[in-house]
Amino acid sequence: MTTQPPNVILSGGPATLELELEDRIRYVEDTTSKVKLLKGNRYEHFEPTSGMTTEKELELLVYAWSGYTYVAE
Repeated sequence: MTTQPPNVILSGGPATLELELEDRIRYVEDTTSKVKLLKGNRYEHFEPTSGMTTEKELELLVYAWSGYTYVAE
């Protein structure tokens, strides 16, 4: 199993979304699709943008926070 290098960074979100930088930088296989991240009792949604940034010597595509949905019970 090979580990892919990070290629995106998750940006934004409400103040209650406490994500460390290490959690925001990640690998996404299809960079045209949305990312859904489970945090507590809800999913945080992020969408790709056309922006790029450099973080920790990595060129990363910026994903912007777009909202959340609650986990169905």
